[in-house]
Amino acid sequence: MATRTQYVLIDFENVQPDALAGLDAEHFRVLLFVGASQTKIAVDVAACLQRLGDRAEYIRIAGNGPNALDFHIAFHMGLIAARDPDAFLHVVSKDTGFDQLIQHLKGRKVFSKRSVSVDDIPAVKAAAPNHGSDRLDRVLADLRARGASRPRTLQTLANTIKTTLQGQLTDPEVDALVETLRSRGWIAVNATKVTYALPPAP
Repeated sequence: MATRTQYVLIDFENVQPDALAGLDAEHFRVLLFVGASQTKIAVDVAACLQRLGDRAEYIRIAGNGPNALDFHIAFHMGLIAARDPDAFLHVVSKDTGFDQLIQHLKGRKVFSKRSVSVDDIPAVKAAAPNHGSDRLDRVLADLRARGASRPRTLQTLANTIKTTLQGQLTDPEVDALVETLRSRGWIAVNATKVTYALPPAP
């Protein structure tokens, strides 16, 4: 199981995040949808998007009209789902009108969710220090205790994490924990195989 790509589609007419630092990880792709009449973006948001490089893009709506931006988001969700069927699509918007579309996508086995802020995205919450550190510590302690019997594939590692945390995590949160282990150099992934360089116990 490769780390699932998390696409974050932000309805910037509806939600203006102060910053996007929680999305600065390799498995995130960010699409910021900007209304035709919007002329300003916070410096912190622009700086975060710039750091993401080709993993982020602005999509400016050409015209105005009821739900014009929402239709653009829906169109791009369809494009992404067709191109990357294993992806997880996150719509960041307070507009509950997206919920029926997301239910439809789930019925077609497309991973999708609406969040009212970037910080509420499950994969972001799981990786946040004040939310995920206890979970990460428990996972590390379990992996240390397993010694030579640690899981050797990504799929087995994901299942082990779910078992260790007693089914408390969603798939995006598991993906985020795996990505944290990888980004800190505690695991290395070659295709689907996993090797370990765990930190010493505190």
